[in-house]
Amino acid sequence: MLAGIFHEGSGIGDQLFRYITVRTLAEEKGFEHGMAYPQNFKAASFMRLPPFKEINPDDYEKWNETEIRIDGVDRRSFDPESQFVADHTVIDGSFESFQYWGHNLKNINEWLQVEPLEVPDDTCVIGFRGGEYAAVPELFLPYEYYEEAVWQVEPKKYQVHTDDPSLAKQMFSAPQFEIVANQQISHSQHSNMGFNWRSARFAKYAIIPNSAFFILPRLLKHHEDPEAVTIAPRYWAGRNVKQWRRPSCFYRPFTYI
Repeated sequence: MLAGIFHEGSGIGDQLFRYITVRTLAEEKGFEHGMAYPQNFKAASFMRLPPFKEINPDDYEKWNETEIRIDGVDRRSFDPESQFVADHTVIDGSFESFQYWGHNLKNINEWLQVEPLEVPDDTCVIGFRGGEYAAVPELFLPYEYYEEAVWQVEPKKYQVHTDDPSLAKQMFSAPQFEIVANQQISHSQHSNMGFNWRSARFAKYAIIPNSAFFILPRLLKHHEDPEAVTIAPRYWAGRNVKQWRRPSCFYRPFTYI
């Protein structure tokens, strides 16, 4: 059995990275797969994962993705030692690197099934993170990022999916921007996050922030539709200081600005 952990404090994006990495690696090695604390899974209201075994992590060996910190910044990426873990091990880490699971997107698309959502091609989905992001100058994406991104997509209508409707209304005040104010993407308000995730999954055009929430739905869209467009912030989590804070969050289908 190879297993992962649904940490209570992790967001949907982080939880899904752990799940797809564990299951990809387990199936390639011929192991069973399981997850600890399935009650913490935050997408359960809109995503039904295929069956897996619930495990107690205390009964297993432990392996953690190597954390690399430079000047206090976590620069971890693909850890090759993940490929040598033995059976009966719980693995843990961020697992954002495409090298862990990118070759398996066809199967991942089957695992992460959600109800389809029709998003017209004349509409671009925008992810906007405010809240705690707004208090961190290096992390918060200013309006200039979104303004530049809008020039690179065809649609003239925009749905702004946000955890901070108040700030979003201040930043996106033009009439072509629809603020999806009641669909939260914050860690604490997750009852309606299915609409946000599905919108990102099925829209042809998207502009995303440096948030793990949007990565997998957009990669699955690109896997399905080579003409999909995703604008993402260059220097992930460090665009404002022109420094890659999460180098593992570079995905070739995305257009980085």
